[in-house]
Amino acid sequence: MVEAVLIDLFSLPASLHNGIQGVLRNTLEIIEKCSSTPTPFVYVMCCQMPESERKDEQESLLPALRDFQSTKKGLEVVCAQTTAAVLYTIKQILDEKDLSVIKVILPSLRKELMKVYIDHLFTAVYQFEFEDLKEASDCNNLQTIGPKREEQTVSTQDVALIRSEIQMHLKSLPSLKGELTILKSSLIPDDIFLHGFTTRTGGISYIPTLSSCNLFSSSKRRDPQAVVKENLRRLANAAGFNPENFHRVKTDHANAVCVMGRTEPDSYDGIVTNQKGVTIAAPGADCIPLLFADPVRKACGAAHSGWKGTLLGVSMATVNAMVSEYGCNVKDILVVLGPSVGPCCYKLPRESAEEFHRIDPKCVRQFDSAAPYIDIRRATRSDLASCSCLSGLKMQKRSCFLKFHSAWPTAQFCRLGRFSITIFL
Repeated sequence: MVEAVLIDLFSLPASLHNGIQGVLRNTLEIIEKCSSTPTPFVYVMCCQMPESERKDEQESLLPALRDFQSTKKGLEVVCAQTTAAVLYTIKQILDEKDLSVIKVILPSLRKELMKVYIDHLFTAVYQFEFEDLKEASDCNNLQTIGPKREEQTVSTQDVALIRSEIQMHLKSLPSLKGELTILKSSLIPDDIFLHGFTTRTGGISYIPTLSSCNLFSSSKRRDPQAVVKENLRRLANAAGFNPENFHRVKTDHANAVCVMGRTEPDSYDGIVTNQKGVTIAAPGADCIPLLFADPVRKACGAAHSGWKGTLLGVSMATVNAMVSEYGCNVKDILVVLGPSVGPCCYKLPRESAEEFHRIDPKCVRQFDSAAPYIDIRRATRSDLASCSCLSGLKMQKRSCFLKFHSAWPTAQFCRLGRFSITIFL
């Protein structure tokens, strides 16, 4: 069932500008006549150039659209200079209303171009269908506006221009929820490693369930790769690393570790490197983000440790990878546990809690309840203690970031830099 309709007027023939209200009236009648469900939300996309650049036909088009909007409930006209700006604004409206099934009505020559915009600004969460813009109101006698081609292709140059347009628009957007903040540990030497933990602030992601500085895209989320890429660009600019050499873990809540330079596994929750100029990253929220740094062998690692990964020993797996691949001594490896959920707020079913109880009874509170409280941070410390890594283990003073959600971390990053008297990331 279509939940929203987008009417694209960016390439409307000039001959129809004066009669735009009739075109829209006919289009809405078609939607109502041909739909078995109540009329969905309708958004009209329109180009609005600066006043100095407007052509004569635009002078009549915009007022006509505004007048029509005032007479039609549920219809909204969205204007901007670029398709990217209009489409991203509409996306924000759709996301606020939690709408995902969308019909796009547009001149036929715009269809393939629109698909490129949608591929970059939306994810697989959304479903799109396309229909040619019509003039007639009779469902059995529809006349397509503008010329129609059987096959349309978008050139590589056009795709590049669309990407550039999207990037420029996203780059122009203000930071949300405050300025970008990077948390650091005094344990890791700044003259060798650039490191830090991002927070929920400073990016452009507006989805309520995500941080504004979201650095991980997924086909199951509403945040597209283009937005994540802009967040990464802002982080890289603030922290001083090259976003082109940025590598994230591919989380599976297990204990696989990726060694940079070797064949990449399909999924992994730990990653290690000794390559100069490479930035590695892992997410954290309720799960623990961990950083590993060996200033002697000039190697580093990052890991994502949820409760499953903690039980499977992903932290030790990361340490073992650094030892086996780079000849690190465990006593030289510095380990930092980033902000995560604390034992005050994290519950698991009794069956899972029993496994943590076997690691250390102090990892579990209210053990006899159906859902005991779990301290995954303590369990991680116990795991690392088995290899004498505790000499370098550091915990944040705030043990639970659910209580301080504005600073809830989104990712951690660590990069080994150029070798010189000091080693920059």
